[in-house]
Amino acid sequence: MTRVLAADAAGIAEAAVLLREGRLVAFPTETVYGLGAVATDDRAVAQIFAAKERPRFNPLIIHVSDSKAAFRLGCCDDRAHALAAAFWPGPLTLVLPAAANCPVSLLARAGLDTVAVRVPAHPLAQALLAAAGLPVAAPSANRSGHVSPTTAAHVLDDLAGRIDAVLDGGPCPLGVESTVLDLSDESAALLRPGGVTVEAIEAVIGPITPPRQANESAPRSPGRLTSHYAPSLPLRLNALSIAPDEALLAFGPSPPPAALAINLSPKGDLTEAAAQFYAALRALDAEARQRGLTRIAVMPIPARGLGLALADRLRRAAAPRCPSALDGG
Repeated sequence: MTRVLAADAAGIAEAAVLLREGRLVAFPTETVYGLGAVATDDRAVAQIFAAKERPRFNPLIIHVSDSKAAFRLGCCDDRAHALAAAFWPGPLTLVLPAAANCPVSLLARAGLDTVAVRVPAHPLAQALLAAAGLPVAAPSANRSGHVSPTTAAHVLDDLAGRIDAVLDGGPCPLGVESTVLDLSDESAALLRPGGVTVEAIEAVIGPITPPRQANESAPRSPGRLTSHYAPSLPLRLNALSIAPDEALLAFGPSPPPAALAINLSPKGDLTEAAAQFYAALRALDAEARQRGLTRIAVMPIPARGLGLALADRLRRAAAPRCPSALDGG
């Protein structure tokens, strides 16, 4: 049975004890809820993959309390220091060459010579990491390939009975995953757009390499496989009109008429749209299925700023689905 822990000192303390015992605890970050296990414990990490039904070739992001802890796990350069100073704590993950004798489980690193590290900004995540005193591997707290969770209820929808506890901190404020930037080579490469925009990163370290096609058998980052973030109903992107059997995921002030619709932001605000994105997609999917609708049409969303992250998630959610291609957050 999965326990729901309150967002207070007692709940945080209990969650930290469970983590140190090798258990699985979901907790909120500013992006989405993560499924946490101590990153240095092979058995605990293995439980993440089992609970999520996640491919084991897919690496996990390691969450730590500050940049000093992050740079003990991975080798940093001037770019990493500058980005950490600008965006940590916050929704930026850096893929770094693993430090000598890096204690992070090779399973969490998918056997790679790199490690993905992040310092989350959510106060509950910060308190939990401080109480646990250990690096925590934490992909999104959902079944592999499903829509990412932004509330404790979403976590329970997918993982009730599969994990030990969820620390309930209410809705996640940002609503899309972290940006993942690969600094393991001379050129900084964007692996996944997310909560820190490309424009903001380039203002700190200069031009970065745009996303390239992932190696499906050995991705260097979560969220890189073709089919991901998917609701149960298929998506039709860039829809300007709606068929009778479709629900509508709308954006902006003038959506086309639809029998069932949720507007991510009537005023066309990308920050508002990102905060509501996963919750709206889950709610629309459930209601559309109840009404016998067969597809979700999605209005165009500008691919700039946070819209680039939304466009990436929608493209993967709309991709043809194959069980072997599913990925966790």
